[in-house]
Amino acid sequence: MSNIIITKDLQKIYHDTASEVRAVDGITLAFLQGEFTAIVGPSGSGKTTLLNLIGGLDTPTQGQIVIDGQEVSSLSEKQMTEFRLHNIGFIFQAYNLIPVLTAKENVSFVMELQGRPRAEIESRAMELLKAVGLEGRENSRPAQLSGGQQQRVAVARALAAKPKFILADEPTANLDSKSAENLLELMLELNQKENITFLFSTHDQRVVNKARRVIVLEDGKIAE
Repeated sequence: MSNIIITKDLQKIYHDTASEVRAVDGITLAFLQGEFTAIVGPSGSGKTTLLNLIGGLDTPTQGQIVIDGQEVSSLSEKQMTEFRLHNIGFIFQAYNLIPVLTAKENVSFVMELQGRPRAEIESRAMELLKAVGLEGRENSRPAQLSGGQQQRVAVARALAAKPKFILADEPTANLDSKSAENLLELMLELNQKENITFLFSTHDQRVVNKARRVIVLEDGKIAE
């Protein structure tokens, strides 16, 4: 198997009037296709910043990010937006669904941005909602769905673009224990059956227990 993500001496430094904060401090890592990996550590350890750098939501102060052989850390904002659209799926703690759109429309949205044919968009959106256990709820808006159901829509949306990997930032944080467990089982099944790479930032021990690799961060560095 090949490396899907490589970071080399990755740094993100924030400056304020009095000091500098090394949110990510010289991290070098490689992730294989098909990994199910948890990044853990106390608040302020750099977990979310690392995910945001890999996902191109933030730019590194120094270092390189290589995704599927392409060096992306030097791409322009426009180029990175286009790259994200076709290569990276995101699942956020706050779901980030569009409230005026139905479940099916939320899942379809990224495919519309990609310019896919209408027939393909319709069939894939329904296929994904069925895969995440939401068949029959495709016309429900986010406010009509439970937290666990909204996060399942978010998983389907992340998969819709057929990304190379999925970044999940505290995906279970707002869920009750049963919904969190069900969501994790779903993501593990997708990982095992379809070899989809999942990279989590989490405080949740349930995620850590299911991960096949755990990376511990402290003060922006790899501790373990």
